[in-house]
Amino acid sequence: MSRTYAYFAGLVGTVCVAFILAMLFLPLTRTIRSDVLQGFLIGFGLAFVTAQVYARIKAVRINGWTTLPRLGNPGNGMLMRAACAQLFPGPVNAAEEAVYWWANSDGAGAALTGQQEYVLHFPAGGLPPNNAFWSLTMGDAGNRFVANSLRRYSVGDRSGLVPNPDGSVDVHIQNEPPAGRESNWLPAPSGKFILWLRVYQPRAAILDGSYRVPPVARVEGGQR
Repeated sequence: MSRTYAYFAGLVGTVCVAFILAMLFLPLTRTIRSDVLQGFLIGFGLAFVTAQVYARIKAVRINGWTTLPRLGNPGNGMLMRAACAQLFPGPVNAAEEAVYWWANSDGAGAALTGQQEYVLHFPAGGLPPNNAFWSLTMGDAGNRFVANSLRRYSVGDRSGLVPNPDGSVDVHIQNEPPAGRESNWLPAPSGKFILWLRVYQPRAAILDGSYRVPPVARVEGGQR
């Protein structure tokens, strides 16, 4: 969620509280029409702010990645669904089926952009544990696939990633192909972008929160 969006939510909440205080303590001329209109606007505003606050309470942020654990589990009410729509516009699944993370910033908190080069480094034995498959998907600032010469929009355990000699795996995330490492290249747009990490039928380490997705690290000297 962008900082601008968070500021907007704070502004909406402030305006709603100001309206309520004005109605309680100021000698305003009130009519049924004005009360209905103000009630609708204040109700909508407070619902929006409540969903924003709840989403931030429930969200888990690790190394620049954000997830909402167990957001699709039975028993989650409409507030959880509203929070998901506000902060985490992804599919809603039971955690045992799939877990999703998304990132629009690197591990240092800077926005992801094709003007930089990045590496997502999985240490040996550190690929997302699962009983089905995992994938890392690229989307532009509007969350759309990024056109590229390879027609490659995601990488994962079925895309032929080449491990390093020590068994670790590097995914190279950048606009131009990395020389000699095209097999592990996830093409990025020239501007800002979003990453989605999806793990299907995750194992216990993901379900209990002990698995930590590694940060997207900017390559020093990779600025164009």
